Amino acid sequence: MKKIKTAFFCQNCGHQSPKWLGKCPSCDEWNRFAEEEIRAIDPAGPAGIQFNEAPLPIDEIVADEKERMTTGIAEMDRVLGGGIVNGSVTLVGGDPGIGKSTLLLQVVQNLAEKDLKILYISGEESAKQIKLRGIRLGASSKNLLVLVEIDLDSIVKHIKEISPRAVVIDSIQTMYSPVLTSAPGSVGQVRESSARLILLAKKTGIPIFLVGHVTKDGSIAGPKVLEHMVDTVLYFEGDSSHAYRIIRAMKNRFGPTNEIGVFEMRNNGLIEVANPSAFFLTERPEGAPGSVVVPSIEGTRPILIEIQSLVNPTNFGMPRRTTIGVDNNRVALLAAVMDKMCGFRLSGHDIFINVAGGMKVDEPAVDLGIVASMASSFLDKPIDKGTVVFGEVGLAGEVRGISQMDIRIKEAARMGFRRCIIPQTSSRNGSAEKKMECIKVNSLKKLLEYLF
Repeated sequence: MKKIKTAFFCQNCGHQSPKWLGKCPSCDEWNRFAEEEIRAIDPAGPAGIQFNEAPLPIDEIVADEKERMTTGIAEMDRVLGGGIVNGSVTLVGGDPGIGKSTLLLQVVQNLAEKDLKILYISGEESAKQIKLRGIRLGASSKNLLVLVEIDLDSIVKHIKEISPRAVVIDSIQTMYSPVLTSAPGSVGQVRESSARLILLAKKTGIPIFLVGHVTKDGSIAGPKVLEHMVDTVLYFEGDSSHAYRIIRAMKNRFGPTNEIGVFEMRNNGLIEVANPSAFFLTERPEGAPGSVVVPSIEGTRPILIEIQSLVNPTNFGMPRRTTIGVDNNRVALLAAVMDKMCGFRLSGHDIFINVAGGMKVDEPAVDLGIVASMASSFLDKPIDKGTVVFGEVGLAGEVRGISQMDIRIKEAARMGFRRCIIPQTSSRNGSAEKKMECIKVNSLKKLLEYLF
């Protein structure tokens, strides 16, 4: 008999090892290795992965960028780069209960109402459960077909027979290929199922949405190569106990990355938020020290966010540095710069930073806003409510220029702000700067002079 080859795979990230390991060297998770069979797949067999196409000169290939299917949800179309591209594969991830299945059911219902045949495949819910959720969301089109199945061969057969305009797989971790003996959700099954579905999408031109489970650290469960194989990776952000939801494009071959869509969860599903800046600033307190507004760029969209700081003397030997929505190391660096260049003594104070509304920002343009927020809380002096602050801060206390300043200023002016503190190196003839009072600073000391 032919000897069966096996290897050990990390069930968290897909790292392969010839022997069992207690700790994964790739993702540092413990007790996640499982033994799986390694089986060579015959390219000519039913599970073969090949296109069987001849090379073509690039000038003879017909492609039209305008051939996209709109979902009927403006925020979703924005995140996808303008709509659904034929033959694309989109991976949607997020915490349990955050709204992945709800949003996709709303998307396919809108497509079905355009007289397009849509196939919704579930391996986690029964048909009755999907129907109950569809009643709540208003999904009742006869063009929306529901299939409860986990066998990959049967799924591929139904897709070829029905030829739908779009397919949803909920979720990829429940799919099972008879070619492998491992259980559904294992690294081998996820890789095999994804590869065959991606091949099917490219050969038939049918766009496929894959719902992916996430690990405790928020990343897509299964092999990391899955995110490289698909065309678009969408992540849901937010807390399932709150009403807001943010969907972010971490990867997009057909549009800008880091584009976000903002939704509000209601009884009848996810409702898009057309004006995110107003949404995030709705409950901003007036006259509160430590609160400042910063124009941030998410993808191609400017969004005004509120940064809140609380600086308080510590009662312990080691002061705390707690941040939500911004990088903790960046805050520690900015606090050290304020100590050195501005004479603040923050080493004996606890510092708490929060981006209101659940947003996560990592661009350097929020540096000046974080410094202004910490200084306001430390001095117990509020910042004028009509002022926005943005710019990058260097280790010498200098304020550096940033990109896309004009659209940040225009967004602030549209929302009713009248004064903007910007870096000295901004363009002198910027058209946006003429619409509101722009104060240019080149150091943190100048910033504190204007603010307080």
